[in-house]
Amino acid sequence: MTTSPVVSASVSSMTGFARAAVEVNAQVSYVLTLKSVNHRFLDLHLRLPSGLDALEMEVRRVLKEQLLRGHVELTLQVDRTAQQRGGYNRDVVASYVDAFQAAAEEFQLQGQPDLNVILRLPGAMTSETRSNEEENAALTASVLEQLGPGGPLIGALKAMRQREGAALAEVLRLTLDRLTDAVNGVAALRPEIELRYQQRLTERLEAAVGVNGEAIGSNRQRLLEEVALLVERSDVSEEIARMETHIQHFRDVLTTGGETGKKLDFLLQEMNREANTLLSKTAGVAGKGTQITELGLAMKAEVEKAREQIMNLE
Repeated sequence: MTTSPVVSASVSSMTGFARAAVEVNAQVSYVLTLKSVNHRFLDLHLRLPSGLDALEMEVRRVLKEQLLRGHVELTLQVDRTAQQRGGYNRDVVASYVDAFQAAAEEFQLQGQPDLNVILRLPGAMTSETRSNEEENAALTASVLEQLGPGGPLIGALKAMRQREGAALAEVLRLTLDRLTDAVNGVAALRPEIELRYQQRLTERLEAAVGVNGEAIGSNRQRLLEEVALLVERSDVSEEIARMETHIQHFRDVLTTGGETGKKLDFLLQEMNREANTLLSKTAGVAGKGTQITELGLAMKAEVEKAREQIMNLE
């Protein structure tokens, strides 16, 4: 079995997770979480506190610059508890007290309003959060620092995606090794294929020629068509050459890195097409035909395994 040289993979998976807890100042801190899974395109979903519309636009811009593909979820939780002041809604409380007194007078009931009950009623309690432009600007700058080029959070996410990508690349290289072995096996059986087709061609010619060695006129056109078909089907060299080219291109893409998923998917489609053509050409070949069929089916199986793996590559 052939073996691949050990090459440091530069491809990335689309699966990753990163989390950072950051204290902006004594009044404001936040927790920022990034999670990504596979997706055909770059699909961003942001969960930010209200009032940070400008930050959302900047976060989208920065993430688009840093990531190529994947379903990415970003969650920002801001803690301003040190700035919160509790209070009550005077109008709401007054309306409840007035309603209580009006009902007591109308129905001639005794009793006084219970303040503990009133303050538990909807809208009675309020909380005021002090935030200003300077604090939001500091929060925005800190979040973008986490997500921008060289930022710790985006760096942690990329590092995890690269580790996953390296593992996937190694699995794919082993798949390519098995594909190469199958292609080499077909190449080794190619003389057998051509010999069997020559025998079939000879039999067809002998059956179509008269006693005196002259072709039967009524069978001439059909004979020519069958000869052309057998000659074409006996040659699998093009399929073998294209498979070898696709395999080498696949290895090159794994080494180059970048947006590899779509490129590799296209190459796998081409490999599957070549395997199907090879199986079609060698169907019904006597002798070692069973081995050729097994090798062709093995190619298709390896292509399907690789296709499952690349679904998570960036």
